[in-house]
Order: sequence, then structure tokens, then C-alpha cells
Amino acid sequence: MPKSLISISDFTKEEMLHVLEVAQEFEKKKSQTFLHDKVIACLFFEPSTRTRLSFETASNRLGARVIGFSDAANTSVSKGETLKDTIKMVSNYADLIVMRHPLEGAARYASEVASVPVINAGDGANQHPTQTMLDLYTIKQTQGTLENLNVDMVGDLKYGRTVHSLLQALSFFSPSFTLTAPEELKMPEEYKDFLKHKKIAYKETKDLSEGLNDADILYMTRVQRERFTDPIEYEKVKNCYRLSADMLGGCKKNMRILHPLPRITEIALDVDDTPYACYFKQAENGMYVRMAIISYLLGYR
Repeated sequence: MPKSLISISDFTKEEMLHVLEVAQEFEKKKSQTFLHDKVIACLFFEPSTRTRLSFETASNRLGARVIGFSDAANTSVSKGETLKDTIKMVSNYADLIVMRHPLEGAARYASEVASVPVINAGDGANQHPTQTMLDLYTIKQTQGTLENLNVDMVGDLKYGRTVHSLLQALSFFSPSFTLTAPEELKMPEEYKDFLKHKKIAYKETKDLSEGLNDADILYMTRVQRERFTDPIEYEKVKNCYRLSADMLGGCKKNMRILHPLPRITEIALDVDDTPYACYFKQAENGMYVRMAIISYLLGYR
């Protein structure tokens, strides 16, 4: 079975560091052609702008051709075709499949029936490993290291797949965490148990100001309306945090603010003009990292 990237735990620490090094090479030289004879299928069963365009651009910059869809309503899935049949069929056409799906576990299942590598571009509230890799790349770029950093994760820690994956990836590098969330959106117990098992220090708080001045990385997230079955529950927590420039006076000089985007109200526009804002560069970095991951899974780097 070909190697896929479904969960961040599919990569060893060494593989992660290797991909980050290759991404650095691609940032220096964006246009490559060594995948000119490859076809990449981008199957987005759930809406996406940033991730989909980032993967398509990464594929194009490597010389590959891209097929796929951005809306499952226009495919045979709308006629009742099973995920298994869709993946089997696309495996015949493409050398690698990138897939986003609203159901947790869908990407793992796809990798089990596909005859080509599968990259999980997000499955429900579960995992988003390529976002984690670009987060690691950005953290290393801004801090000069991944070791011994204090990371404050803010917002939707219950459904936020990016924070779940990042927490696991950073566990290799002796971090400490502040987990900032309202009661309804706290980090799930399984991830806190993971931190305890790894003997990684963490504290929980509902107060955004509590972890700000100690953080090396402030990782903001939006409250995701699409993960809530009860609209009243969403309305209760949707504006639970709002970071503005006047809150950053006591922060470390090296502190950087990351956000997987899109943002709604959780980061005020005046933060964009501070030296701490790094979320747009973070989004750009996704292209280089995804170029490196595609190359690695196809056996080129």
C-alpha cells in the first residue's frame, strides 16, 4: 500500500523535519517541473478556498496536472455513488489524491481503498495534517526553532482539527501549552490525556489575557458554525474571543500570531499592522509545504 498522509501521526519526527527542509528549498525556487508526467486529483466534498487553491497551485508549480471537483453536488456522489467507488475510479486516473470530506475517518477509509497515495485535506473535526505541517514550518521560520516553545491555543479547541494535529506534532519538541477556550469548546479529554502521557505541561483558562504575555506562538482559531448541530449553542460562543492590537503591549518581541484562516471576528483588523501578525505569511507557506509533501509521497524527495 502506498504511503499516505491522513493523520499527522503518519509522519515520524524525522519525516516532518525532512519535509520542512524540502519546503525551504521550494520557497527559494518556486517553479519546478519534475512532476510534469503526473496527475493530481483534488476531491473536495466540503467547501474550501485556501486549502484547495494551495494544493492546486502546489501541484501546478511542480509541473503536474490537476483534476477533480470543488463541489460534490456536481458529481456522481449526488446520484448515490459510494465513497469507495469514487476513490477506486479516481485511483485509475491520478497518481495521488488530495481529499477533503466532512466525515471523520473518511480520509483513512479512502487511503485503504485507493491504489495511490492519499493526502487528507481535512476530515470533519478530526485531522488536517498538511495545515499542521505549514504551521510547523511557519513556527520554525519565525522562532528559529521548534524546541521548548510556549504555545497558546485560543478559541474552538473542541472541533478545531488544526489544533488537534498541531498539538500532536509539537509533542516531539518539548513544548508547553496554554489552552484558552470557553467551557463549551474545551480541548477534548483524549488530547489532554495525550499531553499527560507525554509529560507535556499545559494549563487551561477561559481568559484570553492570561496566556498572552508568556506565549511564543498565539494560535487563534475561529468558532466553526459548520461543526454545530444546535444554532443556539453556536450563537452562545461565536464571539467568545476578540484579539485587538491594544492587547499586545506586554507580549514577547518574538511572539507571532498564527491562524488557519478564514478569520471572522476573532482577530481585529488593527492586528494586521503589528509585527506580531503572521497569518498571511502562514497561508503562503502552505504552498511550499504542500509541494514538499506531494513530492515526498510520490517518492521524489
